[in-house]
Amino acid sequence: MRETIEKSARHLYGLIHARYIVTTRGLAKMLDKYKKADFGKCPRVFCHSHPLLPMGQTDAPHQKPVKLYCVRCEDVYNPKSSRHAAIDGAYFGTSFHNIMFQVYPALVPAKSAERYIPRVYGFKVHAAATLIRWQNSQRADMLRRLRKLEVESGFKEDLGGDDLDEEDEEDELGLDDAGQGDAMHVVG
Repeated sequence: MRETIEKSARHLYGLIHARYIVTTRGLAKMLDKYKKADFGKCPRVFCHSHPLLPMGQTDAPHQKPVKLYCVRCEDVYNPKSSRHAAIDGAYFGTSFHNIMFQVYPALVPAKSAERYIPRVYGFKVHAAATLIRWQNSQRADMLRRLRKLEVESGFKEDLGGDDLDEEDEEDELGLDDAGQGDAMHVVG
């Protein structure tokens, strides 16, 4: 009996906390914690250790644990501490971080134009090559799923997974059935 009362009291306190932190006094206290980076710092390199804010992904209790939000990269992270990961996200709510930056707009940092650019020996990886690799992997995944369901794919030649990669390489090199790309092929 006592355990259920204590559990209910903790739950009620958490829900009251979600409402308190969006009040003027609650926002002021959370602002101090934010400035001290009490909730942690963004793990993304290009955010330069920007402070994080706790947030919930749902306002319904017992659904998802608390996450950490970075306003600079606008991304959500899992907390490092397992203690924090056990806190219900509803105890912070889905609106807190948005209200915080509406009340204190000066805290919103300028969006960073810094992005990671993949390079090979100092040369940028061609964007089209990245796109082609992504498209090929998506196509291969789709073909595997279709094969599992025993559905005809409609592709030119629905071959096994290894043959797909070889076919894609031949297409990229511009080889067709006439040339075959054999080293022994002699003209004339």
